[in-house]
Amino acid sequence: MDLNLQFWKSEGKTFTQRFRHWIDILDPLLIFKSRKEIETSRTLLLTSGPDITKSLQNKKIKEAWKLSLASVNPVSGDIVPSVFRLPAFLPIIAPLAAGISLPHKGTKRLFYWQLFFHLYANGFSVAHGSFKQDSEELPYKQMLFSAGAVLYSASLAAFPHYIMTRCQVQSPSMQLFLKAMPGPLTATLCAFNVLVMRASELESGIEVMDSKGNIVGVSQKAGEKAVIETALCRAVMIGTAVCIPDIVLHYLKRTYVSLQHPRLCGSLRSVMVVSILGLMVPITFSWIPQLGTIQRSLIEPEIISSTEETEFFYNRGL
Repeated sequence: MDLNLQFWKSEGKTFTQRFRHWIDILDPLLIFKSRKEIETSRTLLLTSGPDITKSLQNKKIKEAWKLSLASVNPVSGDIVPSVFRLPAFLPIIAPLAAGISLPHKGTKRLFYWQLFFHLYANGFSVAHGSFKQDSEELPYKQMLFSAGAVLYSASLAAFPHYIMTRCQVQSPSMQLFLKAMPGPLTATLCAFNVLVMRASELESGIEVMDSKGNIVGVSQKAGEKAVIETALCRAVMIGTAVCIPDIVLHYLKRTYVSLQHPRLCGSLRSVMVVSILGLMVPITFSWIPQLGTIQRSLIEPEIISSTEETEFFYNRGL
């Protein structure tokens, strides 16, 4: 079992515990750490002893844990590129989420915002997936899936705006529907993209481990569970950040202050999106444990035939 998964097995038993650790891991300064610093931290952790809780009392070791958890994929063992490291997610995705939620005069500009938003989100999903890229054909397959998913999502997300600006919709109920549609649609597309980008895990499965951390097989059931859980978390994260400002501004637009200062709504929307997303990122990362579990009754017969374990572990991914 990788060091990062060992950490979550020891320190990720409750939501509160996970949330506290994620606040530390999402430190933006960790983005700028070099490969050499990350490798040095991993080496230090190998000699820090089996008691992870006790090792966290040492400031130097605690910093090493933060850097390892923020920068290394626990399945492949690869160091994640800086732009896709966990601390980089919020600083990059927040302005993109604010951009896609702003009112745009032209559909073309909204399409570009959606394009960059889904492009980054898809790259992040691949970087933190649970599938080992052993095949040389797999990266090309992922690139093809990514391009298709990004173009489809950007086009579909911009479609309601295109209808409102190009077609003269007279029905008040239809206008309300088109205005309310972008939030739920964006959340659905985020979940869809996770499913597409991690389709290989759904098809081929992911590694599962016993209580001692030994790999006992590759399970498609565990892969399905991991990807669906991650897709749900992503939809809740983005959907909440986009939908709540829409609801607040729907009522705020009727007030005197909003009528006197129409530009205030756009600025307020951006502030709310960034603020809510800043809270939802650690919440959704903590909601479902990073080290997932699956019961013996739910796993494939060929895996359970070789062991007496009643519970198996896997990396959920993000």
